Amino acid sequence: MLERFKVPEADRVYVKQERARKVTEAVLRHSGVSAAGARASAEVLITNDLRGVESHGVSNGLRRYVRQYANKELNPRPRPKILKETSTTARVDGDLALGTEVGAWCMNMAIEKARQHGIGAVSLMNTGHLAGCGYYAYMATENDMIGHMMTAGGGHQTLPTFGAKPLLGTNPIAWAAPARKMPPFLLDVATTQVAGNKIELARRTGHTLFPGWIAKKDGTAIMEEVLAPTAGTYYMLPFGGTRENGSHKAYGLAVMNEIMCNELSSMGPGPLLEHAGGSFFAAYSIEAFTDLEKFKDDMDRMLEAFATCPPAPGFDRVLYPGLSEHEEFVDRTSRGIPYHREVVEWFESYCAETGIECELR
Repeated sequence: MLERFKVPEADRVYVKQERARKVTEAVLRHSGVSAAGARASAEVLITNDLRGVESHGVSNGLRRYVRQYANKELNPRPRPKILKETSTTARVDGDLALGTEVGAWCMNMAIEKARQHGIGAVSLMNTGHLAGCGYYAYMATENDMIGHMMTAGGGHQTLPTFGAKPLLGTNPIAWAAPARKMPPFLLDVATTQVAGNKIELARRTGHTLFPGWIAKKDGTAIMEEVLAPTAGTYYMLPFGGTRENGSHKAYGLAVMNEIMCNELSSMGPGPLLEHAGGSFFAAYSIEAFTDLEKFKDDMDRMLEAFATCPPAPGFDRVLYPGLSEHEEFVDRTSRGIPYHREVVEWFESYCAETGIECELR
């Protein structure tokens, strides 16, 4: 994550993960979520925070979910249902669950199908936010598998290349693969120049957005550095920003994401309908394709080559997707999660109003 999205040192409040997890579960339980559902959602959010993915942790997510439960936009006691199933595939109705509550269940289903048949894929409809794709893709690596996950919003956020009307969501995609000694490969990216939640982080920390990250309401790319604007005053751009810089490639990926998540799940086209979007989970058993031990050795050799690649002038090191997340996880598990003081103050204020015990500091 870019430095501009990280909490400034002066505003950091380090919180041990056990305390953050306990309070997060309590806040969700207060919204009517079951104990199992609260644990599942807290696991996703706190793991994201431990990996340094604050954009999809409690800082932005939790207060949003509390509002959605209060407004009856989410079902605190969902009963997910398998609508169609084969030996290798399934289509699930999430019953308006928060995506973090049902997402791991879907990925575990894909993993079990892959364990039995080599490949497993699950399409999910009718849920709320999943809080990042990387968590679910990574689950496969813990089972010696390659994981894939994507989700598509209902559109109306991101412009197609040359377009003046937003027709797509941020449509993130994640892939993960295990290694033996090196930290697993974990790619988790939006198909936009910047994830929507990161704009909220920039607004909280007072940092600016780079040229070509967002567009004006007439579709014109903003090609100067600007402070993070308020929601509803801008549109998102596919990564690349402009056609000259390759935005058509991300636009195409975002549409493919739309097809796999919304059309395949039967949610229907996000660009035309007002819905939260569908998701897609897949797991690939490495042993179904090749020797697992050789695969891990090859992964180690390749990932180490990236990690030890000589850096260009002005840079300290070369990273591969998943390396910095692993390093953050190790550091934050020991030191605590560096939340912005505003986030901790929100927790304390909400808990004081609702009578929830809150010992974060």
